Amino acid sequence: MNGVGNLSITNTNNPANSDVTVVFSPSLNVETYNYEIYQDNKIATTSFPLNKETTINFTETGVYQIKINANLLDGTSQSITSGYYIIDKESPEIIVKNENLEIKENVKDTINQNVTAKDNFDGNMTNQVKTNIDSLDLKTNKDQKLVYTVIDRAGNETTKEINIKIINNDYLFMFQAVFIILFFIVSLMIIRVQRALKLEKRIEPYTLKPIENNKPSLSEKLIKEYQRMLDKITKNFDKSEIAKKYSKKLDKYTPVTKLHTSGLEIFAGKFITAFIFVIIALVIQGLKLKLLASYEITLIFTFGFFVLDILYFIKYKIFRWKVESDFIAAITIMNNAFKSGRSITQAIDIVSHELKGIVGEEFGRMSLELLYGLGIDVVFKRFAKRINLEEANYLTASLTILNKTGGDIIKVFDSIERNMFDKRKLRLELASLTSGSRIVVAVLLGMPFFFVLVINIINPEYFIPFFTTSIGIILLIFMLIYYIIFVVVVRKIMKVVI
Repeated sequence: MNGVGNLSITNTNNPANSDVTVVFSPSLNVETYNYEIYQDNKIATTSFPLNKETTINFTETGVYQIKINANLLDGTSQSITSGYYIIDKESPEIIVKNENLEIKENVKDTINQNVTAKDNFDGNMTNQVKTNIDSLDLKTNKDQKLVYTVIDRAGNETTKEINIKIINNDYLFMFQAVFIILFFIVSLMIIRVQRALKLEKRIEPYTLKPIENNKPSLSEKLIKEYQRMLDKITKNFDKSEIAKKYSKKLDKYTPVTKLHTSGLEIFAGKFITAFIFVIIALVIQGLKLKLLASYEITLIFTFGFFVLDILYFIKYKIFRWKVESDFIAAITIMNNAFKSGRSITQAIDIVSHELKGIVGEEFGRMSLELLYGLGIDVVFKRFAKRINLEEANYLTASLTILNKTGGDIIKVFDSIERNMFDKRKLRLELASLTSGSRIVVAVLLGMPFFFVLVINIINPEYFIPFFTTSIGIILLIFMLIYYIIFVVVVRKIMKVVI
């Protein structure tokens, strides 16, 4: 640069976190000159000094360069360009995923995975983050302060402090081992009690009963307490029209439950079950020295609220299948009775003695109603209303017509029996043909919940933004609406009426 002049500092090899002052001294053969300053490859300032020494100061963060254009005494011109002057006064940024970290195992790996760091010049600096982990006590489960520190090439330093708790793995292992052992012991005790009850039932006809103890057992006390809470909640729900309307859908489950006598009681029981699930979850988390997040409580409460629906739905399906099977058997027994010359009253009485369960009980009730003087039409209409079965309505209509117009009852019952067997056979064939499709639908409907469960186990903090941010709540609502629409459409497509 001797032909034009000299720069006191030609460039900075590394970023500097302080001001940089550059002095340009023109040579004697320079008549006039001007210089241009480039900041981040853009012209920031342009100056036109005389032929004298110039001082240039750089104070802000950026990458600078100086270009000098000189007019020499011999009438020619010449330009020189400096190197780069890098000023970095911005500290790196430390980003932590969880500021209250609970560490169960692999302490250093968990701590490192909880942080990322970046700098405006040095880029990703995660691997250069230092911690005070060596000065902490890793054998205690008390709250401690972990400090993340990172320094960039310019010397700018950033620190971030978080709370950590070291969970003793041995403690968790012992807790899980004790829980598994207790579960195994309780299971064995339940099996032994069941075997004892079966044995007691077998030898009961051959034993003398001792004087009964009127003191209630623990299970009886719990059931009594449950009934007391159920009555209180039911009285409150009885004032709500919305609760009454919803409970009507649950009335059909009353035959399969012994604890509830109406749909309103089942509705109240759903709330009690939901609160029990939340309490159990809180106790389990408390034993782990953890607290449940609000969204976790919401999910557990929702699951507990619908547990009774799932349980009673399965029991109701089994119950209806058993009723339909017993009703077909009742038709067969009545048809055979008619072929042997028995009357309708005698046929009903035979069914009540031959069949057990609800159908046998209902036919026994019909036999008593006939003894009290009610007509065949009235008895069967009352029966069809109680049992709420399509085949029972069909049988009632057929007997009503026969009773009024007359006819061959054997042929009518032969037709009813054949139609019912054909219908049942068609249902079984349909279930067999659509089993693959129903399995696929069940997998598709359950897959989102499975992935949510797995991801929540791997990373409990993953779904928190869905409940803590406005955009997350909007996305969650859209996902729920889409899932509900999907379920409704699939049910409509898969529904086949016989």
